[in-house]
Amino acid sequence: MSDTVRLDKWLWAARFFKTRALAKKAIEGGKVHYDGARVKTSKNVELGALIRVPQGWDIYEVEVIELSDQRRGAPEARKLYAETTDSAERRAREAEARRLTNEAMQHPLKRPDKKQRRDIQRFQRQPGE
Repeated sequence: MSDTVRLDKWLWAARFFKTRALAKKAIEGGKVHYDGARVKTSKNVELGALIRVPQGWDIYEVEVIELSDQRRGAPEARKLYAETTDSAERRAREAEARRLTNEAMQHPLKRPDKKQRRDIQRFQRQPGE
């Protein structure tokens, strides 16, 4: 544990990203917000800071509890931060909505045959009305 840790290194140590390069790319792309603002990769993380991090379909909003620049196991990485209750509730709601949407979609029982593929391609080539 050290007293100053760069944001990209902390995100990597907290296991939000597999590599520091991916963490750096997300920060520079404006995907990661530190206390509500875009920051540079070299920003020093402070205890109590709020960080918004995208993870697949979800966006985690976490508060920094501990600092670490070493990547360890997942149980130890979870001790570096605490997810806000709003973030956890929002993620649960969105996951449920995705699940319901997937259940409502009808998947075809079989692949389209040659005639059906031609009809699909003909329909896709039609100019919009």
